[in-house]
Amino acid sequence: MSLSYKPQEYSTVSPYLMVNGANDTIDFLVRVFDAVVLRRFPDANGNVIHAEVRIDDTILMLSDCNADWPAMPAYVHVYVADVDATYRRALELGATSVQEPVQQDDEDKRGGVKDAGGTTWWIATRVG
Repeated sequence: MSLSYKPQEYSTVSPYLMVNGANDTIDFLVRVFDAVVLRRFPDANGNVIHAEVRIDDTILMLSDCNADWPAMPAYVHVYVADVDATYRRALELGATSVQEPVQQDDEDKRGGVKDAGGTTWWIATRVG
């Protein structure tokens, strides 16, 4: 048996978020998207040096920002089973609305929220 070039069941491409408040972002992901925390490495002050979560079939990596690695705004698109319920749950957990879910010119009903760490999450369900 040969070793793979990447961990088993990891996607080839993994977004990496630099955020202010990684622990809060991880909690948000768990509660809104049912993310599963795979790894989390804190420093002596409790800041996240590196973390990995799985959302359905995708690995998302993140860490707290610092002087060398500042927080960067990001936009992440996530397909979910029920865009309306996920959007409402995100708002209940403190996210701000970017766009209420609506179907426009394609097969997806899509809405957007921004979390406290500054990431905009585009949430969609294929309906057409």
